[in-house]
Amino acid sequence: MTQIRQWATELGFQQVGVTDIELGEHAGYLQKWLDAGYHGSMEWMARHGSKRTHPAQLVPDTCRVISVRMDYLAADTQPLQVLASPDKAYVSRYTLGRDYHKLLRKRLATLAKRIEAEAGGGHYRAFVDSAPVLERALAEKAGLGWIAKNTMLINSEAGSWFFLGEIYTDLPLPADTPQASKHCGSCSACLEICPTDAFTGPFQLDARRCISYLTIEHPGSIDPALRPLLGNRVFGCDDCQLVCPWNKFARPTGERDFRPRHGLEDAQLAELFLWDEATYLANTEGSALRRIGFERWLRNLAVALGNAPASAEVVAALQARAAFPSELVREHVHWALRQHGVSSPLE
Repeated sequence: MTQIRQWATELGFQQVGVTDIELGEHAGYLQKWLDAGYHGSMEWMARHGSKRTHPAQLVPDTCRVISVRMDYLAADTQPLQVLASPDKAYVSRYTLGRDYHKLLRKRLATLAKRIEAEAGGGHYRAFVDSAPVLERALAEKAGLGWIAKNTMLINSEAGSWFFLGEIYTDLPLPADTPQASKHCGSCSACLEICPTDAFTGPFQLDARRCISYLTIEHPGSIDPALRPLLGNRVFGCDDCQLVCPWNKFARPTGERDFRPRHGLEDAQLAELFLWDEATYLANTEGSALRRIGFERWLRNLAVALGNAPASAEVVAALQARAAFPSELVREHVHWALRQHGVSSPLE
């Protein structure tokens, strides 16, 4: 394992651990979460049966999972200042740079090849948010941290601003020891700060109310009752991480690819809303922002503009999209205009 840890460090990972594939209580917890309907429209969460909780069903002969983490928070992005500026767009800090899926997967593949060469064989398959994998449960078992009250993985020396990735293997590596207990104590800051009250209790998240779900995963209309609660968050939400005391130990990433692009760490809502689709595609190339598509991008921005302080610029931007071809976009634009006491020209 010493050699594997060295290779992982050389590839830019901050930590690596190994676990067996017995996920025990996590299977029951996942099923209860699904039965409660907390996954909303994410049907894929239930589609893969028990593959998520039984790694060997996903990749036959798997007996170990190598779990890694990589810090992503870029320095000087001033998230709190952006959240406090309602005319600006808040984009979750993990997506300001290059799409992490490709970067981590490529490096995991390199790590797997090195292990294979050293071991003289074995089978390996790398995952980064790309398959039915319980990444946080596996990382917890591998000793990378603990699953906290906000359902994020927290590391006592690095907080929670990091990505996770996995390598499934049939190589019987020695497993690491998970932490003996969780370390949230009596703190409930993450539960109390949630703008939409998405936590039904400690360690329990109703995704249907979560801003990350609403702005990224949810394909349709956002519940009008929840729209004012989104504030200026147009892609994801970091509130529960921003108040977590463990994140005082987080370190800025050294990865150049995770540095913000196109000024999206501090952009004006009205300016982004007037991008045409070609500009959107150009400015989100190689970014996780691309995954929601132009229509949902405008939907989210329309909600944020409805929550922004009224100004001639905001109203003009909304009116410019009042006749947009997408019914989904038009609905949210008209709502936003009404928030500013302006009737849509098409209503």
